[in-house]
Amino acid sequence: MQHRGHQPDYLLLGIVVVLLLFGFIVLSSASTPIAYQKFNQPYYFVIHQIVTGLLPGVALFFFFSRFHYTKLKQLAWPLLIFSIALLTLVFIPGLGAEYGSAKSWITILGFSVQPAEIVKLTFLIYLAAWLDGRGEKRVQDLHNSFLPFAIVLGIISVLMLLQPDLGTLSIIVITAVIMYFVGGGSLKHLGIIGAVGLAGFLALVKIAPYRMDRFTAFLHPERDPQGIAYHIWQSLIAVGSGGFFGVGLGHSRQKFSYLPEVTGDSIFAIIGEELGFLFTTAFIGLLLFFAHRGFVLAKNTPDRFSRLLVIGIITWLIFQSFINIMGMLSLLPMTGIPLPFISAGGTALMTSLAAVGILLNISRFSKI
Repeated sequence: MQHRGHQPDYLLLGIVVVLLLFGFIVLSSASTPIAYQKFNQPYYFVIHQIVTGLLPGVALFFFFSRFHYTKLKQLAWPLLIFSIALLTLVFIPGLGAEYGSAKSWITILGFSVQPAEIVKLTFLIYLAAWLDGRGEKRVQDLHNSFLPFAIVLGIISVLMLLQPDLGTLSIIVITAVIMYFVGGGSLKHLGIIGAVGLAGFLALVKIAPYRMDRFTAFLHPERDPQGIAYHIWQSLIAVGSGGFFGVGLGHSRQKFSYLPEVTGDSIFAIIGEELGFLFTTAFIGLLLFFAHRGFVLAKNTPDRFSRLLVIGIITWLIFQSFINIMGMLSLLPMTGIPLPFISAGGTALMTSLAAVGILLNISRFSKI
């Protein structure tokens, strides 16, 4: 292990800074009508994003960029307990807060916090430490590795489904399974997880009408453009209206009460409408460059724990980004998950910046 670090990966940091600046520019444009309508303050969502996301996120970024990543291994079990405790807090009356039919938030000192966003990071830190402790050979053992992994993932999954938050759960499960595979997991065991997951997913879709509606809208959007397919139709109208160069920053029509959730999971459609194909392609290219830089870091990490941790963070942020984008383009069913670094959401931005701090910390001890 290298004990003396060198300069961090400033190129990786630069990519994130550009994504953040771009995100605030887009959010300020997309959120103005709804912010003025609801709060009589055109920049309410931007200010809220700064106060609840950027400021605590920058503080966590600097902390984790200097807190030696190897010390995170000692916190693995406390972080697992913390993750499970966080997910149970949403069910406590007076503390948990509802948004629609979902119990995914807790209210602390007047601020709403989404525990599942924090768990995305804390759980993968635990998982990286646990896989590192098992070693590649022991990870393939059924009783000592696969079953404990499946049980812990099952507990997290049940708590997420009770909220319910299937979109966020899908990101956590995808990240966990990829980390398990990279950590040396057996393909047979992964097949079992895949089969159980698929069966459970189909059952959840069948028993919940709104999930079935999302699939129906995805497969046959033309059947009900004013009903269950309304969201995807408005998203496609926004993206299609942008053409090659866009209608111009600030000139979106869809953000005026046509496109739902313009500050959240629909914000990519506003990017497409206002900035057009050229800028959306550049944005997607920047995300791919971030992924490339992250996997270069993973290839050059000094130890197994840091490699698993980097792969987990990059997988989480990139998969979530492209699941969001593909949902807005009707290439996947809509999941309701936000676009990292861009969508409104203080807890999500804060956690993402903490994760980037960990990446920068590891890069100081890498071979690049």
